[in-house]
Amino acid sequence: MNRQNGPERPYDIVLFGATGFVGTITAEYLAAHAPEECRWAVAGRSKAKLERLRERLAAIDPACSALPLTVADASDPDSLRELAESTRVVATTVGPYVWYGEALVAACAEAGTDYADLTGEPEFVDTTFVRHDARARETGARLVHACGFDSVPHDLGAYFTVQQLPQDVPLRVDGFVSAGGMFSGGTFASAVTVMGRQRESVRAARERRLHEPRLVGRRARAPFGAPRFSRETGSWALPLPTLDPRIVARSAAALKRYGPDFQYRHYASVRTLPMAIGGPAALGALAALAQLPPAREWLMARYEPGRGPSAEQRERSWFRVRFVGEGGGRRVFTEVSGGDPGYGETAKMLAESVLSLAFDDLPPTAGQVTTTVALGDALIQRLRAAGIVFRVAHTR
Repeated sequence: MNRQNGPERPYDIVLFGATGFVGTITAEYLAAHAPEECRWAVAGRSKAKLERLRERLAAIDPACSALPLTVADASDPDSLRELAESTRVVATTVGPYVWYGEALVAACAEAGTDYADLTGEPEFVDTTFVRHDARARETGARLVHACGFDSVPHDLGAYFTVQQLPQDVPLRVDGFVSAGGMFSGGTFASAVTVMGRQRESVRAARERRLHEPRLVGRRARAPFGAPRFSRETGSWALPLPTLDPRIVARSAAALKRYGPDFQYRHYASVRTLPMAIGGPAALGALAALAQLPPAREWLMARYEPGRGPSAEQRERSWFRVRFVGEGGGRRVFTEVSGGDPGYGETAKMLAESVLSLAFDDLPPTAGQVTTTVALGDALIQRLRAAGIVFRVAHTR
């Protein structure tokens, strides 16, 4: 590996997309929590918007009045190359990533710059693995996708659960997600994009399998579970076809601590039977509409990008992921929980991820890696200190 770092580059962290909805919240978090020695900058398309953001951040920390600004555009590879070469770590909130994200991944892989994003788009993650993982391994860049609610609580939560179980035995973990909150235009656009690109997503997953090394002597799986009533949580469990279980399985494939045969199933936790029936029906109707370009454009026009729930609405939002793990004659119940999942806590997760990449003593990794593989215990410690709960509920 030939990772560039230290004083050779002017910045430790650059936040790209800083003037967007979640980008602004992330910038505010960094202004309040980045260590004094952190050399960071904000980046985006509009210098005027970046200047207004800097004024806002200076109200949090007067030192931010001198915060460097970098003008860069997702459609301008040269500007992204300059951005990647200027810093040790890039964080990006610019999505949908399948449209706007790959050029920055390519620039970071080439420059040996660590990269973190908020994507929940399986097609994007698979495509960047095929096209940029090998180069990132050569340069030492760590490409860490899904550093927000997709997929930090689930990936680190499964890892935390595994740590409570015996070693070197087959393990099973089920995750049950419940949350309350609202979404922004950008989040809705990403979700509709994923729904409308199922064929492309299947092709990208198939191509990834052709390039990804096969696991030898161990198994790590994330099968699609069946709907059921979960006595463990007292709720209806509906399988979630998101990126999260794939991320968990990739962490398990990379780390022997998950045992010789690991299985993870991922569910939404729904309290009532009418919700268990109506929720999937509504989601199915939305997915069907997303297949039709005119309908997809109409749906995406319903929510304006760059806008989202108010601070008061975010304050009332919450999430909880319960895990049931078993293996070696032991059964453990754990929980990861926090506040607003889509924005406040997602911004916290992204910010702490890049601070960890920049400053923590981490395992030597490179290429496309999960949050657990790249950051693991260090990120759990950071998130706990920041108010996100990781706890063992009880064991049997």
